[in-house]
Amino acid sequence: MSTPDALLRLREYLRSESYEATVVPTADPHSGEYLPSHYACRQWLSGFTGSAGTLVVTLDAAALWTDSRYFEQAEQQLADTGIELMRLKVAGTPSIPQWLQEHLGEDDTVVVDAELYPHSEYVALEEALPPGCLITEEGLFDAIWKGRPALEFHPLIALDETITGESVTSKCARLRERLDMGLPYVYLITACDEVAWLCNIRGTDIPYNPVPLCYAALTADRLTLFVDPAAVGEAVHRSLVSQQVDIQPYADFGQYLKRIPQNCVRIFSGNRICELHYQLALEHIPDRPVTPVVLADPEMGGVLARMKARKNATELAGFRKAFEEDAKAWVKLLDWIEAEIDKGELTEYTVAQQLIAFRQECPDYRGESFAPIVAFGPHGAMPHYHCASPEEAAPIRRGGFLLMDTGAHYTYGTTDTTRTIHTGEPTAEEKADYTAVLKGMLQLSAARFLPGTRGASLDMLARGEVFKRGHAYLHGTSHGIGHYLCVHEGPQSIRMEENPVPLELGNVLSNEPAIYWPGHYGIRLENVVAVVEDGQQNENTFHRFETLTQVPFDRKCIDFDQLGPECMAFLTALSANSPRN
Repeated sequence: MSTPDALLRLREYLRSESYEATVVPTADPHSGEYLPSHYACRQWLSGFTGSAGTLVVTLDAAALWTDSRYFEQAEQQLADTGIELMRLKVAGTPSIPQWLQEHLGEDDTVVVDAELYPHSEYVALEEALPPGCLITEEGLFDAIWKGRPALEFHPLIALDETITGESVTSKCARLRERLDMGLPYVYLITACDEVAWLCNIRGTDIPYNPVPLCYAALTADRLTLFVDPAAVGEAVHRSLVSQQVDIQPYADFGQYLKRIPQNCVRIFSGNRICELHYQLALEHIPDRPVTPVVLADPEMGGVLARMKARKNATELAGFRKAFEEDAKAWVKLLDWIEAEIDKGELTEYTVAQQLIAFRQECPDYRGESFAPIVAFGPHGAMPHYHCASPEEAAPIRRGGFLLMDTGAHYTYGTTDTTRTIHTGEPTAEEKADYTAVLKGMLQLSAARFLPGTRGASLDMLARGEVFKRGHAYLHGTSHGIGHYLCVHEGPQSIRMEENPVPLELGNVLSNEPAIYWPGHYGIRLENVVAVVEDGQQNENTFHRFETLTQVPFDRKCIDFDQLGPECMAFLTALSANSPRN
């Protein structure tokens, strides 16, 4: 079904139910970044394939909000759909509540699918709209999406402690210590990667994320895992049960929420639990309970998310091995590009597929960690450009920048690397831009900082060099990375916007400044770093970054005078770890 037809069907449904508008986020009940096709409702309606965006549809208008990574892509994909592009963080762009109030009357109703809306976002939207304007409906898209893909469940994988570094029993004990309040409680875990980390399991139910579709509930004496029963093989079942994990059907999670005792405190992260599950968990609670029945997650960013983000020694060793294996594939690719480019057959698609082929030579490779970004020339100016087929791939020729941002899963770690190379001889202007990006990345890599430092305090080390060139990138400089889990992981980050969660020992993060020149080229360079101890000096304790990535840079693009002696020394030290040496 085409986008206009899908919007027409949605509007017919809104009219039939006396609704005037709906808001469709990019979300599922697990608040995941990559969605099972069953939950790709926003993409089905709009035709926009980016991983972030919110669509708002009224009876006679529609608009889609997305961030700077997808401005060019969204502009192309929304053309002729009747959907207006709203550029987030750009002056003059109205918020979703502002836009709705401009397009709706006083008594009009906005409906959202309760299964797709995170509770915290629902509350924020409800508070921004007139009282009584916003309502929820369960299974809204079941009624209008004919042929909606079904959820798919695949066999679970159990990880040994030689990979995870800690048992399920130990993780649960540490988590319970942080949750204990002297009252009966249940900690509701709806993010698939958090459940997978806690239970030492992995799966293949979600594209690019090695996790099963799952939920979990932790009490003072029990951990209940909700997964598809057919996906749990005998060995996995035996492993989980031996560590005091109860296994229940995935489809029974809603009924479990309804049966939580009234005197039991429900603890959850408001940005992870969907509005449907929030409502089910509180369905039988009286209006004026004697004791508290709802508590926010006890740590900023989520207690379990923080635990998962602090990689232990075994996990860090796995990351080092993963980046070592990945660098071997990268070096083969860079040599292959140089050998093949003059034959006139290279395209963005063939380069992406060849890197996958080189990675597959490692027996521990478990798939890509996100859709490969291979962008030549002007395509590089679109931060999340993706060539999905040979037919739409641009040819790669001598004389331009080729940006490659890809990552992989190995049984012991997840990678994410970006390299931009020049297929000819760069101009002085191109070298200056490339060196500014590289210098910013190296300055952040070499940072020394105090415990408790937040990412926003370090961001300008990378971004400032780009600003000096008169350019700006609006995406974050850094995101967390999971251990054989999601390539984008929180709660820590390095970005312009304030994030109150500090950088902590064991955090693994990307480091990826960029320059985008629409119509010309894009340059992004990305290494992955881990937060490690850097000793004491003058009674102060310091942390630093350990660089994990071992892929070389394109040295012909570097103006070494512009780079400066300190960054040059750091680059030399990094280069010593390259597989080419």
